[in-house]
Formats: sequence, structure tokens, C-alpha cells
Amino acid sequence: MTSFGPPIDLTDLPNYKQVGLRPRRPVFVGRVSTKDQQNPASSIARQVALASERLEAGESFVAYFWDVESGMLPPELRGLGPQEMYDVLAVPVPRDGGLQDLVDHAERLGVSHVLAERSDRVARSMLTSLQVEHKLERIGIEVVYANEPTGGTESGRLRTRRYSQVDAELYRATLMEMSMGGQIQHAIGGWNHGYPPYPYTTVIDPDAPVREKGRFGVLRPKRKLSPHPDERRFDAARELCRLRREEHLKAADIISILASEPDRYPIEGRWTHNLIEGLIANPKLTGHQVYNRKSTRTGRDGFSKLNPISQWVWSPQIVHEPVVSLHEWKQAQEATAGLRAGAEQGGSLLRIRAAARRLGLTVTAAGSNRTHTLYRIGGQQVALPTPIPDMVVQQVIDDMRSAA
Repeated sequence: MTSFGPPIDLTDLPNYKQVGLRPRRPVFVGRVSTKDQQNPASSIARQVALASERLEAGESFVAYFWDVESGMLPPELRGLGPQEMYDVLAVPVPRDGGLQDLVDHAERLGVSHVLAERSDRVARSMLTSLQVEHKLERIGIEVVYANEPTGGTESGRLRTRRYSQVDAELYRATLMEMSMGGQIQHAIGGWNHGYPPYPYTTVIDPDAPVREKGRFGVLRPKRKLSPHPDERRFDAARELCRLRREEHLKAADIISILASEPDRYPIEGRWTHNLIEGLIANPKLTGHQVYNRKSTRTGRDGFSKLNPISQWVWSPQIVHEPVVSLHEWKQAQEATAGLRAGAEQGGSLLRIRAAARRLGLTVTAAGSNRTHTLYRIGGQQVALPTPIPDMVVQQVIDDMRSAA
């Protein structure tokens, strides 16, 4: 009620006080980052207790939406785990869905208010939390954070909210910087990230520094790559790299060769295009530990993006037994680039490579500019335009035959 009211009593007029068009139906939204390093059972319950302080007398939440996900993920990538995963957490708070479920169904459910402990329980990214607030406010749903002051001016409340969101964003950036720094040192020290490539297994490094038990329990030991107990895997990896590097074979051709001798080139299941191309491109086969080849946070579930080689982190020294030398690995990448360029040119370069292979010659890219690529064909160098016209392809093939 304003302090500047009418000079006479108008409280008996029908429109003196506006009556709400719909009842209050508050819901809870919360989040905890992980199920292993935090305790969702206690954290979610604590968040509910704090958010409940902003309920009006006699009110209770009509639904509960919470996730066990990183606050750095967008809403559409949260809550994708099976319900069985949430059931075993034994959280004493019912779960009607996650953040994305709330955004999708809030209007249909008649939600009037969304209450959370603080803004970073929605997201650590300020853009994400703003987008969620905007989508809800557009359909008349108020978002309330329990750590914000009551009363005062709207500008003061908004300033507190935005400062809190900035703090969450800065925390996110700091956390990412510290995490990246730790992962870089991990790679430089020669310790492995992720699954070991086909010719390797992982072993605990007895010389790695050992930390005492951390706040979240026993820390995972550091591991290095070691040759797989089946020595044939090293031979298979060397051969498939050689077939690409020296003979410029496509993945399908390499698969045919390896699959024809299963006792010599063993594989669990079968050789696939992705496995062949992944091994040829994997720099860990050089004996160096390499990190940051892929970016997994692309906004698309299950997809990762290849980072440019300039962003890769290499161990300064060879830290495990190499399958190929660094120079051989580079040649294989050049051969792969040549095959892809040939495919993009409608198969022109593939025709040249096939003809050269029949004559016992190899074709290797030696350099390029915007219009031409320099190739080494046997002992000669030939500059070919990009793309290669059919007439030029036939001339190169005829010249190779004449020289042979």
C-alpha cells in the first residue's frame, strides 16, 4: 500500500484492492554438483529448508525440481541420468524433475513462484540463470532466492541478485582456470587422462607424489601408459600407422588388411573406421602424453569438438614406450589430410595416389598455399592446383608411368 493514499476513505470501492487472479503455487528448485564429492541427501534437504523460509504462512512447496549436475551445464543437458540413479541417493526430498523439466512444464503446472537457496543453484553461468529467469518471468512466474534481502527498493534487490550472479560466474571462471592448470601439470608429468589407447594399458606410477586422504575420501592414484600385455597390439598399431603413412590407405582398406589376419592383429569385437582413424590421429602413440585435444563442453550431449593442435598440451619428454616416432606420426597426419583433400576434390588426388601405389611410389604433401599444393611423388616434386582438374590428373598419371 502506498503512503500517498487518497484524502478520503475509498476502501469500500470494488477495485480498491487488486485480487490475485491465480493462487500461489510455489515450487522448489535446487542443485548439487556431484553425488561422489558431495552428499545430495543432506545438501538438497538443507537447500529446501533455507528456501522454505521465503514461503508465506501456511504454504508448502507443490513440487520439487532438483539435479545432481554441474552448474556449468545448460538446462537441456541436466537431469539426463536415469531415475534409478536418483533413487539410490536416498534424498529425503521428492523429485518431480530437473531444471529443464521446470522450465518446460511450469506454466502447465500453474506455478506462481520458484524458490531456490541462491542463484548459483540454478546455474553458475550468469547467462544461463538470466535466461531461466527471463523465460519464467515472461509467463508471470517470479523467481525468489532465499539469500536476497526482503523489503527495500527493487533496484536494491536487483543489485544484490546481479552481484550474486557475477560472483557465481567469477567462481566458475576461477574453478575452470584452476582445473585446467591442474590438468596441464598432470599431462606434463606424464600421467594419463581417460581410457588408454588400443596398444596400451595403464599402471599406477609408484614414483608419483602421494597425497594423504582428501576431504572426499581416498584420492585416485596417478597412472601412466604401459604397453598392453598382448604384444601383438603394438605390432597392429605400428602396421596401421605405416599403412596410412607410407601407402596412404583409407580406413576401409586398412580394416580389410588387419581383419584378414586376426591372429596377428587381434581386436575385441571388430576393427572400425572410428578406431582406425582415432589411433592414427592419437599423438599418445609417439610416447608423449597429450592433453586438451578435445573440448567436451559443446552444448550437445555426447558430442565433442577437436581443438586445433596449437592448443594441445604435450609432455616435454617421452613418458611411455612409443609406437611410432613423432616424425612418423606427423607424416601420417599429412597423409590423412591428403586423403581428405582428395575426397573433397571429387577423388582427383585419390586417383593419383592409387596410380602411384600401383607403381610402387608414394605421394606426400610437402607444402601448400591458397591455390596450389606441392607433392612429393617418388623422387620428384609436383605442384598441383586446388582443386585438381581431370586433365591434370591424367597428365600426372601418364608422367609417372613414363618415368617408371
